[in-house]
Amino acid sequence: MTRATVYFDEGLHKALKIKALENDTTLSSVVNEVVRSSLLEDMEDLHDLQERKKEKPIAYESFLKELKRRGQI
Repeated sequence: MTRATVYFDEGLHKALKIKALENDTTLSSVVNEVVRSSLLEDMEDLHDLQERKKEKPIAYESFLKELKRRGQI
């Protein structure tokens, strides 16, 4: 583990402390889990973005017309 100093808004700090107490864990554990979750979400978003690069672009107007044709709007 590496030690770091992080400054939280007062309300966020209080919420994190309460969450840690309710889950019988430390504030550091709560923060680490949230950061891990955020990084995982970023990784998934980047993967999805790579997959979408293969898609053919479509103009917004054309997309709206297609939705209307299908009765979705």
